[in-house]
Amino acid sequence: MFKYSKLTRKKYRQLFDCFVLGLSALQVTKYTGIHRNTVNRFFKKVRIRIAKSISKKNDLLKGEIELDESYFGGKKKGPRGRSSRNKQIVFGILERKGQVRTVLVDDVSAETLMKEISDHTEKGCVYYTDKFRSYNSLSRYGKHLRIDHVKEYVNSRHSHINGIEGFWSYAKKFLVKYNGVSKKNFYLYLKEIEWRFNNRKERNLKLKLQKLLSY
Repeated sequence: MFKYSKLTRKKYRQLFDCFVLGLSALQVTKYTGIHRNTVNRFFKKVRIRIAKSISKKNDLLKGEIELDESYFGGKKKGPRGRSSRNKQIVFGILERKGQVRTVLVDDVSAETLMKEISDHTEKGCVYYTDKFRSYNSLSRYGKHLRIDHVKEYVNSRHSHINGIEGFWSYAKKFLVKYNGVSKKNFYLYLKEIEWRFNNRKERNLKLKLQKLLSY
């Protein structure tokens, strides 16, 4: 993978295995003795390769689609759409029994979200969302089913957004061990999480990553 790397084979294997396990740079330094800066550089290169591989995917999601937004970073809390100062907004698009796509967005306006939905999903899908007003025009793309969280979290066996909510939980739990990620590097961590989530049923994640890094 890193043709010009000065890492020994032993250190490379150690770092590779630690990345597969999802350890932080601080944990890796503690367990292996490899300098933290070296670990960070190695991990960043792996994340860049993962992000590039994801960016090359242009197939549209189809079927039943769950949509939602989430906020990462910062401490300020407030009403939806007004709490994004110092926070990173992520728009999530999940194909049931399929994969999740994540997009960094500057706002949660109807114009912004509709563009991402158009870019990442086939027209004619069945869309599941909460009652956020930015989804009001979604019916022009396909069937639109809304979930009212105030009245009920799940109003039928199929009308829910548990899948994308589960992804947000997975993502935030994964990030906890880093004790904060800079906005500059957040995209790379997000793409790593997306890749891990989409391959969570992979029996040999190590082999999967080796193939990705070998091209």
